[in-house]
Amino acid sequence: MAFKDIIGQKKAVNILLGTMARNRIPSAYLFAGESGIGKKFTAINLAKTLNCQKPKTPIDCCDECPSCKKIASQTHPDFLMAAPEKGEIRVNEIRMIEEAISLAPYEGKRKVVIVDDAETMNPSAANAFLKTLEEPPPQSIIILISASPDSLPETIRSRCSRINFSPLAPEQCKEVIRGIDNQDAELTDSQLSTLSRLSMGRPGLVISSDLMEERDWFFNLFGEMSGGRNKETWADKEEMELWFNKAFMLLRDIAVLKITGKSDMLINTDLKDSFAEMSKTIVMKDIVDIYGRLSFLKGYLGFNLNKSITWNYVTIIMQNLKLKGFHNF
Repeated sequence: MAFKDIIGQKKAVNILLGTMARNRIPSAYLFAGESGIGKKFTAINLAKTLNCQKPKTPIDCCDECPSCKKIASQTHPDFLMAAPEKGEIRVNEIRMIEEAISLAPYEGKRKVVIVDDAETMNPSAANAFLKTLEEPPPQSIIILISASPDSLPETIRSRCSRINFSPLAPEQCKEVIRGIDNQDAELTDSQLSTLSRLSMGRPGLVISSDLMEERDWFFNLFGEMSGGRNKETWADKEEMELWFNKAFMLLRDIAVLKITGKSDMLINTDLKDSFAEMSKTIVMKDIVDIYGRLSFLKGYLGFNLNKSITWNYVTIIMQNLKLKGFHNF
């Protein structure tokens, strides 16, 4: 795929095309925006275009030459993708990047390094990386990708040309999801609509996770909590964060029905009857109160909250909600 195949990021793509047209390409970019909206896809296509052997007009890669195919398969000697291991990018990874870009391009026009989830660099890695940004080797481009750019040190952010990416509109999400190659079977219009809404403008999540399965998992735990059956708990911090995000989605849909009465504005449109029933048995003040308490807790997930204590506290909240009329899924 090429720049022409990028959906929903016209502004970001136009900025990149403009810098290439003027030959004013910075030594480092920061692609900022939520996960699953096309940042990495765009970064890979930038690497392809810069090294394409048969570039097209207007500026774009051919996606067919040996260089484009090698970059797509991450086997190009002048292309490197770095990502966190066990949730962290360590200094050894940064040293590898430094060594790779210190050499002249082997067969391409430019060395391109993509650092995914750049905010996960530990302090030692960030300090080492700063030196590379301060004295970037010629004919090299570094692209940092981050869903939490403010977590990066200011010294790193200030040395990168930042490009912001935005969540996609529902129809754009459908277009992306429809084109995903790893779908086992053709999706029905109803399934496509549900996945589009569950992705909340981030269709890339459909590739990296099973959104329907995640929702079922959430409602199963929701049933355990609201029924007082404390047989399960979260496996790790990632599961805790996922549960909280799904809980916010649940509260959001109930609030929407409570305020507007319009089921077509729900994220979980296929569950509109259940949500309509629940919305009748709780007042907005309680929805806002529960949202605030859960949001407060989520803000402390980075401090490694005790899973069992947090589970028990959230269970009390869910049990109270059941007394106000919530039922198990």
